[in-house]
Amino acid sequence: MVVSSTNPHNKEIAIRRRIASIFNKREDDFPSLREYNDYLEEVEDMTFNLIEGIDVSDIEAKIAKYQEENAEQIMINRARKAEELAAAMAASKGQPAQTDDDSATNQNSQAGFGAVPQGQYAPTFAGGQPRPTGMAPQPLPLGGGDMPGFAGDDEETKRLRTERAGGWSGDISRKRALEEAFGSIWVC
Repeated sequence: MVVSSTNPHNKEIAIRRRIASIFNKREDDFPSLREYNDYLEEVEDMTFNLIEGIDVSDIEAKIAKYQEENAEQIMINRARKAEELAAAMAASKGQPAQTDDDSATNQNSQAGFGAVPQGQYAPTFAGGQPRPTGMAPQPLPLGGGDMPGFAGDDEETKRLRTERAGGWSGDISRKRALEEAFGSIWVC
């Protein structure tokens, strides 16, 4: 794969995404932590060399060989990641995770042809990863109903909220402006 980009960060991101989608084993896929760390080190070495353009043809051959030998494991890990993302998406929306049996009945009951049910994933794009659909839950504002003053704040807390670094506050500017205004009136 040749990535042509004027921005080196985009090139690195594209290479890292591609490598991560192929070399997607996890720690629990290895009998020991040492073997997992060796695997990660080898993957990072290949990634670095691809980014820097070192031995690209040899590394591409290694990647192709690895893909052929581990095609089933790669697909299993991609499916496992998609399931975890779906469960996380459902959990963030407060819905129980959907099983394969539920998804078949839900998809039949959805209105419209080709519609993606809420909490499901849209078709994959070029990288092979599913895209989450829908809108994520929005954060709630802190404090009470009205924003200018929070309910339950005492005077000290209100003062600390308005005070700036070094003890500066809006009151200092107002006091100075008043002093200059009245000082100019009394001078004859």
